[in-house]
Amino acid sequence: MHTITMGIRKYDLKEKAIALRKEGNTYSEILAQVPIAKSTLSDWLHSVGLSKYQKQRLTTKRLESAKRGGAAKHQQRLERTKAIVEAAKIEVGLLSRRELWLMGVMLYWAEGSKEKSYGSGSGTELTNMDPFMICFFIRWLKNVCDIDKTDLVFEITIHETHRHRTEEIINYWSEKIGVTTHYFSQRKNIGETYFGVVRIRVRSSTTLNRRIAGWTQGVVESSR
Repeated sequence: MHTITMGIRKYDLKEKAIALRKEGNTYSEILAQVPIAKSTLSDWLHSVGLSKYQKQRLTTKRLESAKRGGAAKHQQRLERTKAIVEAAKIEVGLLSRRELWLMGVMLYWAEGSKEKSYGSGSGTELTNMDPFMICFFIRWLKNVCDIDKTDLVFEITIHETHRHRTEEIINYWSEKIGVTTHYFSQRKNIGETYFGVVRIRVRSSTTLNRRIAGWTQGVVESSR
């Protein structure tokens, strides 16, 4: 009697699995309702024919499942990235004046204008499209080099295709940098950036440019 009962139960499970499959359920959905091994389910369903509508339904479900999986992985990646960034921020701690000074020297070495050996003198200028870098450089000029903001000139280079957005772009940089719009002048419409490129120029700063060059050489020599 026990053997017969088990046989009937297995038959019922198979019928239920086939019925669920014909309704357009995926293997995962069927296994959630029919407690059997996936290999057994595969044996039961390999010959089950599906209509075009049922196949389309299964395809749609698979795509939706893949999309949910991708979204979940994307969210996990964002959370991992955020955790790494937050931990790294704590590692920096408070910067000393000397550390700030050296960071500014390195920044200018990479992005600032250099005096040509055959030239008659060149002022201190830095060009970049990153508002955080621009703001850092302004703070460096003020806190390390004792440059007043009134001695700074800001020039924006805007691509011709964004010329109609000139006012918007100037307002964007005005807010990011923290200066009024009258500080800005517009250069020729060249370049290829969404919010343009900002060049900071320090008035009457040839001596400062030469000092920065000396600081840079000092860093190079002390690191050998």
